[in-house]
Amino acid sequence: MVIFARIFRFMFKPAILVLLFASFTTLSYSQKKDFVVTIKTSYGEMVAILYNETPKHKANFIKLAQTHYFDSLLFHRVIAGFMIQGGDPDSKKAKPGENLGSGGPGYTVDAEFNPRLFHKKGALAAARTNNPEKASSGSQFYIVQGKVLTAAAADELKVDQAKLKQGLQQFLSKSESVGIRDSLSKLYALKTKDAFNQKIFSLVPQIEKETGIKVTKDVSAEMVNAYSTVGGVPFLDGEYTVFGEVIKGLDVLDKIAVVKKDGADQPLEDVRMFVSVKELSKKKITKLYGYQYPVAKK
Repeated sequence: MVIFARIFRFMFKPAILVLLFASFTTLSYSQKKDFVVTIKTSYGEMVAILYNETPKHKANFIKLAQTHYFDSLLFHRVIAGFMIQGGDPDSKKAKPGENLGSGGPGYTVDAEFNPRLFHKKGALAAARTNNPEKASSGSQFYIVQGKVLTAAAADELKVDQAKLKQGLQQFLSKSESVGIRDSLSKLYALKTKDAFNQKIFSLVPQIEKETGIKVTKDVSAEMVNAYSTVGGVPFLDGEYTVFGEVIKGLDVLDKIAVVKKDGADQPLEDVRMFVSVKELSKKKITKLYGYQYPVAKK
């Protein structure tokens, strides 16, 4: 049930937070050119674009790729229907079964959240340890596979679950809401999830009016459409910085996500990466990969 179900929180493997911050020089990006990232694996190649809206992450990833930092590192954690993760320098010479996920270059990158950038399938995002600033790992990243949301689940993106729970509790505590409270209790007891959720969402305008609690969120139609068509992992939004997306090779992502693995989600056979960057004109990037750059607002 949307209100009473357990809220899952995604965490990467625990690691000691490195309290060192690198000062990155923001690259001066051409208006007519951009960088494309190629991630080569034994399963094929993935090509990605990095967002200008996350300049610190973009500059850092390009710097690491240009210095061949990622070459021969493993995708050390894969979860089908979720994501594939790599970028731990300790994985280059790791032995089978060795615990991975704590390595890095010795610094973190400041969080760069943007509501336009979210965890749709193919999103390139930064892993991190648990820290109040939500600063990113200096090198570990993941690529989202996720799942396609049903229409009902996509609707849930439009509400703040914590605020909805708070508002619902206040609303149902009113004596005049006894009839609604009883009908919800019956639906919950019958385990009719869809009917229960629909009833809850139908109450949102009334809850906001009578409690003064703003339950709805400003969610773009683009986000709802993406999660209900290509899929993704929406509960990661606002928790981990999304700084790019795969524009070619999603089939490679799908192949890696389902490889055989051990109990720690580490592939039984090494899946190594070799990462390179190349600067091309934006027109050529669009022609080669079909990626459409967002139109700059005047």
